[in-house]
Amino acid sequence: MKLTEANTDRLLALKDEVTASYGELKARNLSLNLTRGKPSSEQLDLGESLLALPGEGDHTLADGSDVRNYGGGDGIREIRELWADVLGIPADLVIAGDSSSLNIMFDLISWSHTFGNNDSERPWSAEEKVRWICPVPGYDRHFSITETFGYEMVTVPMNEDGPDMDAVRELVKDPLVKGMWIVPVFSNPTGFTVSAEVARELAAMETAAPDFRVVWDNAYAVHTLTDEFPEILDIVGLAAEEGNPNRFWAMSSTSKITLAGAGVAFLNTSEENLAWYRRIAGVRGIGPNKVNQLAHVRYFGDADGVRSVMRKHAGILGPKFRAVTEILERRLGGLGVAEWTRPEGGYFISVDVVDGTARRVVELAKDAGIALTAAGSAFPLKNDPNDRNLRLAPSLPPQEEVEVAMDGVATCMLLAAVEAAEAVGATGSAAAQPASK
Repeated sequence: MKLTEANTDRLLALKDEVTASYGELKARNLSLNLTRGKPSSEQLDLGESLLALPGEGDHTLADGSDVRNYGGGDGIREIRELWADVLGIPADLVIAGDSSSLNIMFDLISWSHTFGNNDSERPWSAEEKVRWICPVPGYDRHFSITETFGYEMVTVPMNEDGPDMDAVRELVKDPLVKGMWIVPVFSNPTGFTVSAEVARELAAMETAAPDFRVVWDNAYAVHTLTDEFPEILDIVGLAAEEGNPNRFWAMSSTSKITLAGAGVAFLNTSEENLAWYRRIAGVRGIGPNKVNQLAHVRYFGDADGVRSVMRKHAGILGPKFRAVTEILERRLGGLGVAEWTRPEGGYFISVDVVDGTARRVVELAKDAGIALTAAGSAFPLKNDPNDRNLRLAPSLPPQEEVEVAMDGVATCMLLAAVEAAEAVGATGSAAAQPASK
């Protein structure tokens, strides 16, 4: 039975049943958390040996430089070559920094805002306004950066093969549109991956702003949930082929591969963009943590070492993600009250519930002792116009807690849907409609 096809008597009977289940859920006095995509302790333990690396007496690079000293603003050659091999990109177009790629993203936008980038006629702060393209659902921390600078964030749908290119092409006709966020592989929160065709369209499209930039945040490039790794596109090389070599600022990091607070972040972009970046970064600091970079070289060994570590992560994460989708299917499948993604990598699952009920689901879950990411978080300014999207993050809790929490969340989704359908039915109208992708 579709919930939307139920008559009033059936709705009332279903509400009684689900309300009873919810009462039992609250009586369990749970304290569970599915809010952030953090690695679990078991995952962090995979990088435990890093704490002893590179080891006493191991501090000299192949070129004779000492990692304990100042300098080396591009990062050590060894880690740049290793990571370039992982991603299939030229090492000469890679800079290795400290642990957070978000810091690099913030710097790139902050410096463009303050000084203008190498293709800018003026600083972005001197423009009448700056507009920024935000595929949704998307990554909340991305949106927080452009929100901080007061940019107008314009949403476009994030489809299974990438952002809606018809909408993007129309928007970039405006010279005040200066940039775009995108997580190209196993995107946050849907798990969708940008296709080679859409990537080439992004690289080739005409833009009114000569200093338009795409922040290509390849945070989950190797974060498979299976034994298979995704194709990684050399987006900077692709853009150069299409005559727009400076278009992409590509990011990646080891933050969810080794130690989340002590990894290595990478910037891959054109030589011209790198020269602009170096000029300002050289004033900001005197070099990254090269000791930590050497430790990562010793830990991984080579690109195959990275993939070996990621298979171990998949062995921990995969069962948790499968548990989420299996519970949703068992509890909600066929009722027409929710749709969810089934990612093959990344850290999140995106769920669309009945329009107008996402906040209610979060409220019901909170009252039952289950913390969920706030409804609307995957939209700029946390404003989901349909109040339908939820982001689930099953990575941090132990497997058994994920299963208990998701069974409870499914109860909350069903109760919120029944309440909405009953409210609409009371007006004599058609029952509440389920969300659509």
